[in-house]
Amino acid sequence: MSGFEENPFGEPTVDNPFADPAIQQVTTNTSNAQRGLEDYNPFADQGDQRPAAVRGASNPPQYQTMPTMPIAQPAIMQPTQEIPPPPYTRTGQQQQQPPQAQQQFSTAEFQRRQEELERKAQELARREEELKNAPYNARRNNWPPLPEKCCFQPCFYQDINVDIPLEFQKIVRLLYYLWMFHACVMALNLLGGLALMFSSADFTTFGLSILYLILFTPFSFLCWYRPAYKAFRSDSSFNFMVFFFVFFFQFVVTVIQTIGIPGSGTCGMLTALKSFDGSAGGITLGIILLIIALCFGAAACMDLLLLSKIHRIYRSTGASFAKAQQEFTTEFLRNEHVQTAATNAAAATIRAQMSSSRY
Repeated sequence: MSGFEENPFGEPTVDNPFADPAIQQVTTNTSNAQRGLEDYNPFADQGDQRPAAVRGASNPPQYQTMPTMPIAQPAIMQPTQEIPPPPYTRTGQQQQQPPQAQQQFSTAEFQRRQEELERKAQELARREEELKNAPYNARRNNWPPLPEKCCFQPCFYQDINVDIPLEFQKIVRLLYYLWMFHACVMALNLLGGLALMFSSADFTTFGLSILYLILFTPFSFLCWYRPAYKAFRSDSSFNFMVFFFVFFFQFVVTVIQTIGIPGSGTCGMLTALKSFDGSAGGITLGIILLIIALCFGAAACMDLLLLSKIHRIYRSTGASFAKAQQEFTTEFLRNEHVQTAATNAAAATIRAQMSSSRY
């Protein structure tokens, strides 16, 4: 009888759904939770609870919805890398270049510049070694570039890359090329005078052209190119003044040579126009002389351009005529020959005074 109820006459429990143990457990938990909410007093003494932690930058709040839910973390945005836009072409459209091609171009440009710098460094090191090995640490003259077996030796030292500052090397090279162009025009003028001598027996133009070639070529180098070279090398106001004076005279002479007055020794415009006599030989000779006259005109234009450009550079450096006078006085007194002459003159004056006092 152990499988039957103790009271067979009680109410049956088979049809009661709340008699199930699982349902009774859920009902008991719900009633306990409701009772806890009803009994909660926020103004009651909370002495048995732990003090609330201070929230701040070092202890940020953590939000928790349910005991079983994970802690909510703040959202973090990942940084993005902006790709620069491709360069614009002249038509306003963007030029699409692959990153690999741009990288190869930058690498090739960097290698080219690196090789150029290394080559310049080697050249400077070689020149420095030559200067160290030279006797008394003196630089050997290298201009004009004559062979070693020649009976004449170079008279000047010229190296634009070493002596001239970097910002003035271009203008000095232009001056050097202009001097060579003047020398070539003088040689062409000699050939034009030779053609006039054979065509019309004009010995005057031929003889003066030889004289101009012999005089103007070296004197132009000494009187206006070398002062300009020294002026840019040492920032000398005196050399600038010498250059301006002589180079302006050179410009005036070149303009006169471009005009070409008959019998003046230059094959200019008037001489070329006079040679056109209608014959085949006259037309050919006139064309040759006209080309020489145009070369004289081009030299005059380049003289004027470089003169104005160098004058702007000179004014921008803050130089003046007073500074040029001061430099001239200083250099004049430092010259050994001037000091020797002054000493000899002073000694002669003293001796003359002493001899006159005896009598």
